[in-house]
Amino acid sequence: MTLSNDAASPEHDPVSPAPAPAPLAPGATVGILGGGQLGRMLAMAAARLGLKSHIYTDEADSPAFDVSADRTLASFGDERALAEFAAKVDVVTYEFENVPARAVAILAETGLVRPGVEALAACQDRLLEKQFLAGLGIATAPYMRVDDAGALARAVAQVGRPSILKTRRFGYDGKGQVLVREGADLAVTFRSLGGAPSILEGIVPFRKEISVVAARGVNGAFAAFDVCENTHENHILKVTRAPARILPQTAAEAVSLAKKIADALDYVGVLAVEMFLLVEGGSETLRVNEIAPRVHNSGHWTLDAAATSQFEQHVRAIAGWPLGAAVRLGDLQGGEHVEMHNLIGQEVFAYGSLLAEPGARLHLYGKAAARPGRKMGHVTRIIPGA
Repeated sequence: MTLSNDAASPEHDPVSPAPAPAPLAPGATVGILGGGQLGRMLAMAAARLGLKSHIYTDEADSPAFDVSADRTLASFGDERALAEFAAKVDVVTYEFENVPARAVAILAETGLVRPGVEALAACQDRLLEKQFLAGLGIATAPYMRVDDAGALARAVAQVGRPSILKTRRFGYDGKGQVLVREGADLAVTFRSLGGAPSILEGIVPFRKEISVVAARGVNGAFAAFDVCENTHENHILKVTRAPARILPQTAAEAVSLAKKIADALDYVGVLAVEMFLLVEGGSETLRVNEIAPRVHNSGHWTLDAAATSQFEQHVRAIAGWPLGAAVRLGDLQGGEHVEMHNLIGQEVFAYGSLLAEPGARLHLYGKAAARPGRKMGHVTRIIPGA
């Protein structure tokens, strides 16, 4: 059969890819969903590169307002406000992954959203995330879907105790999860999370928690910062150390897993992949815990100790610009490392002594109330080698 000229023409070719959007020019506006400290630091990085920021949030006391060119204070369910916001910005990104899917879909209909809707959807739901990772052949903690108390009983019978029941959505810093102990009443345990769709995860006997913070550009370019190790207190990140004290081959594997995930999601921007490090038979092995489709707390050290910070890297990626170097600064051969300590709640009031400490680099987020468990700032220290 001979194709007609019309059928063969590009406008009728169903497989012709849409042209890639042009890179942003200096002076363009980055729309940021969320106005917390991550949005604040993204806006500061954008300003350094000659870009403006417009914050969209439903929280009136958002610290990102202090450093942004424009703001929209509205519900994420306000479709009119979302449409008006989209018309004022050149690209939309987000500082937290729990943005309502409908809001992102509305923005994607008329504008450019990076990272894309598919990447966000895969990371918003713990069950979908685990299934996505399993589809890539990436090991995770054992898990089972839990939709009701009966399903929890069946899951516990298979996964065992102790284990962790987690809501599928809207969980971070220990929120939305409960430990399932021996003898616990499973019906009460399920109700304690509001009866929300959940998953049960087995507890992994990990030696360390590590993370890879990396960026992927529009053209598929990939750059990862040093793998770092993380210490948590009360389910909140307390200390990050870079580089992680792990074998070189383990670090290379961790970066390879992060790249595999980013490529599979056709990701654009910075993401963090949190992993458990296990030692089995004298060998280090990895299991992926979570994917964060955004800049990440464990990447804050890059503000002071990397050639390009994670925030600048994210802005570069979503703007369609070349990625910067992700190398750690300092004497890499001399054993030097970096430590980032979160300032939680009342710890922020130690700012005077931290400012007086030689070499300490203090970052305060401009939050009004120092509530327990609230991240108020962080301090970075570059530790000389022995």
